Amino acid sequence: MNLFGSLLLVALIFAMSMIPVSASGAALRADIVKSDPNPAQIGQYVNVWIKIENIGGTRAQDVSVKFIPSYPFSLDAGDDALRNIGILSPDRHTSLEYHLYVDENARPGTRSIKVQYQDDESTSWKEKTLDIWVGAGSDTFDSRGTIQLEQIKTEPEVLRPGDEGTVTFTLKNTATQYSITIDGEEYDTNARVRSATLVSIDDIEVSNDPYHDIGILGPGDALNLTYNIKVDDTARDGTKHLEFIVAGSSYTYNYDWNIPIKVDSAGIKVIPTKPMTLGNGVATLEFDIVNTHPSTLTSVSIKPQVEGVEFSPMEYFIGSMDHDELFTVEFDAITESNDSTTKNLTLIAQYRNGVNQHETSIDGLSLEIISDNSKSGSGLAGIGILFAIFTISGIVIYRRKKHQH
Repeated sequence: MNLFGSLLLVALIFAMSMIPVSASGAALRADIVKSDPNPAQIGQYVNVWIKIENIGGTRAQDVSVKFIPSYPFSLDAGDDALRNIGILSPDRHTSLEYHLYVDENARPGTRSIKVQYQDDESTSWKEKTLDIWVGAGSDTFDSRGTIQLEQIKTEPEVLRPGDEGTVTFTLKNTATQYSITIDGEEYDTNARVRSATLVSIDDIEVSNDPYHDIGILGPGDALNLTYNIKVDDTARDGTKHLEFIVAGSSYTYNYDWNIPIKVDSAGIKVIPTKPMTLGNGVATLEFDIVNTHPSTLTSVSIKPQVEGVEFSPMEYFIGSMDHDELFTVEFDAITESNDSTTKNLTLIAQYRNGVNQHETSIDGLSLEIISDNSKSGSGLAGIGILFAIFTISGIVIYRRKKHQH
């Protein structure tokens, strides 16, 4: 290749590198999170909520959604089939509500709608087919069992921002007998659970897909449903509310519960309880360790760090700490420095909240080192004796409650 050809090739490669890439790293997903009534009733209106979620790694700049109903559904005249959402950041979602009419000549069964979406106008439309159950009269599961949300268990009980955890629901059929007579007609008291959905919010993401076709609960029977959740790193302290939607035997036996999830960023607090001073290079430092988080924290350990100073033990393992529980820990400290100075002390607190590992550095503490040169001989001897004690004595740790006298 001659010189001109080489220069032309280089220029072409450079020009191609300057062309912006139109493909987006955003990835959108569409799901139906709720329909009311459920099943949709022939000849009546049904409200459908569709969740559009960005499950990709980059922000979607200009999200649009196009709702495409097909027979037996028709979109209410007041609803817009094409809607622009705008920016949708990673791990964020939005819910769109549509009002549909079910044709009076429709047949019962599972029917479909289509949703198209794009992350900006320069990208192609993607399409998702979603199912809606249509029922009428005897086509619904005509039982009279009633489902009760008997228990909610969150693990850990209170989450910190960034934590992962689980929420377990116990559903129970409250019927006490196998049949009931209403207006002279006998019905069984089984309770059918067709689906169960825990809906994400901006601060809390639900990792599980909804449960479908769960089965039938007889009188007094119960079942547990567990969902994985993750709290956003930027979530503020407070009680968040998730929506738990259970579709039961028929549209008159559907349930919608408001589920509180507590978020609290509090953790381990460390309080010095003795002067932070090393006289002639040796001292015993004492700290109160307090769990200020509402949940029990486990695997709690404390580690001091000062440049040029050795501690025994190097790290103290406390273990489990209940809310407001207080431990007092002691560290023997020794330095070979003969200079009077002040050094920064850092305490590293490590602990677990459920399965979540946390580490907190407590800075801003000062350790004053005082040297008495006039008594250097006896001082060195004293250091030797204390060091001998220091290596064999161990550390005394005692537990006491915060308000104990």
